[in-house]
Amino acid sequence: MSSLRNALQRRNHKERAQPRFRQKYGLLEKRKDYVLRARDYHSKQDRLKAMREKAYFRNPDEFYFKMINSKTKDGVHVLEHDSALSGEAIKLMKSQDLSYVKTQRDLGNKKIEKIQSELHFIEPESIEDKIELEEKIKEKVKSQPQHIIFVDTPKEAKTFDPAKHFNTLPELVNRKFNRPRIETLQNEIIMFPEDETELIRLHKQKLIKYKELSARMQRQEELRKKESWCR
Repeated sequence: MSSLRNALQRRNHKERAQPRFRQKYGLLEKRKDYVLRARDYHSKQDRLKAMREKAYFRNPDEFYFKMINSKTKDGVHVLEHDSALSGEAIKLMKSQDLSYVKTQRDLGNKKIEKIQSELHFIEPESIEDKIELEEKIKEKVKSQPQHIIFVDTPKEAKTFDPAKHFNTLPELVNRKFNRPRIETLQNEIIMFPEDETELIRLHKQKLIKYKELSARMQRQEELRKKESWCR
């Protein structure tokens, strides 16, 4: 029954309008309009009361340094802006900035030389290529791909010899990269880590050093531009 009552069309509710003899005063004020007007009036009265109390209890001997640079004009407080810096003050600030930038550049150059000595000196123009190469090696090592070899018959699968297929030593078959051939081992002395985990760790350390060196050299270039600006 209630759902049927809600579905029926109801008569539109109309607000009582302003009487004709009071139409010169505009729309008829409703209660919500009066509430807003009353709250606004009382809030203003409260603020005026608080200001009167503050002025009444003010200490005539109080002093603030801001009073020196402030004044009233037609009852409105006007704050005088600080005067512009003199030429001597600007020169002093620039000289201090220049000395700070020089100090930071010297420290940065020492740190760059230290990193380069650890990496046996890397040319600045090849740093980005080195980083990209190390990223590829790192992703290749992490992915650990499987080398699948296909044979023709089940007999060949049973008798398959990985060392003979890759032409390397049996101890190096499990290496997924840097797997030298027997001819290379006979002709050259190859130094490589015994464990893949150690190789991954070395690559990670080298990658971190490359990134740090690139960031420091970029910062040195920014400091060089700032130093030329301060002169």
